[in-house]
Amino acid sequence: MLRVAAYCRVSTSQEDQRNSLENQRRYFSEYISRQPDWELVEVYADEGLSGTSSDRPAFRRMLAAAAEEKIDLILTKEVSRFARNTVDTLAYTRLLRRQGVGIVFIGDQIDTRQNDGEFRLTIMASVAQEESRKISERVKWGQQRSMERGVVFGCDNIYGFSLQGGELTVKPEQAAVVREVYRRFLMDGKGTYIIARELTAEGIPPPSGKGKSWSSTMVLRLLRGEKYCGDLLQRKSCTPDFLDHRKVKNEGQSPQVYLRDHHEAIVPRSMFEAVRRELDRRQATRKAGSRPSARYCLRMGRQSVCAAQGRTGGRRSAMGVRETGAARRGSVCGSGSWESDFAELHEANYTGFTNRHGDGIAADLARHTRPHTH
Repeated sequence: MLRVAAYCRVSTSQEDQRNSLENQRRYFSEYISRQPDWELVEVYADEGLSGTSSDRPAFRRMLAAAAEEKIDLILTKEVSRFARNTVDTLAYTRLLRRQGVGIVFIGDQIDTRQNDGEFRLTIMASVAQEESRKISERVKWGQQRSMERGVVFGCDNIYGFSLQGGELTVKPEQAAVVREVYRRFLMDGKGTYIIARELTAEGIPPPSGKGKSWSSTMVLRLLRGEKYCGDLLQRKSCTPDFLDHRKVKNEGQSPQVYLRDHHEAIVPRSMFEAVRRELDRRQATRKAGSRPSARYCLRMGRQSVCAAQGRTGGRRSAMGVRETGAARRGSVCGSGSWESDFAELHEANYTGFTNRHGDGIAADLARHTRPHTH
């Protein structure tokens, strides 16, 4: 008896594709049962995976069974269903042939056990690879046009927003947290590390979910995210090679789409731009090394504390940070310039917000100056 397995695959999990998968399973089961000297081992099926995907659980199980000498022959519909490119197709067929396993591509009428099997397989695999490339280009073209129309691509995991049907809508509770982060950074002069620590202490769930802690990276993403001022930048990452599906940071490999005032903003544009300027200023300060990082400096009421010096002594503040005599007198790391710079920035930005946006933005900032409650 010839021990025969079959492999089939569909590229999506949609209902019609699932029906197609069941039809393929039924077809192979009946096909094998009609052969008097054949015995069905298993119909291996992968669902919701493209032909260029290398992560196919059922396919791997089939190869493992062949290596354990449980299979003599494999049936599949066509070359494009079997492997992602010409090189992989030939590599798998040669591996299986060394193990004494042949492959029959029913639709393409190719049997690797025959003398001309590999030659014909090479041609058909090349055709299938080219078709995959064309499909990839068509999909990218369609996505680009949709992005230009304002359709949002991605997962529903953008903090402060809900993504449904390609549209962004504000989540009020998370939006309040975003505004509070901007206020603490810009108006209180706190760094991302301090803000993250405070949010965690206040029990506010981070973007990664409940039970976890905020990090300075999470806070920085909120401060730099263009979506929070109403803009949208798409295709921040891209897949240069359609064969390996590996995503990389888009540094010019694919055209990006930037839409201004695309959706409802969570923070005023003027505030967002002021935060960006302050981020750049603090980064330049850290590189210059002339002053301590704003990440370690915080303002608590009328007292300023710097943890960068590692000083001991003095009393503890309400947040548990030990204060030195110098800190209680109002200096920060021995330099008053950071305080004066921040005071000027605070006044300039608040005045600018009022002049450009009227009482509405001033009221908004005043409202969010109050302690965050939840």
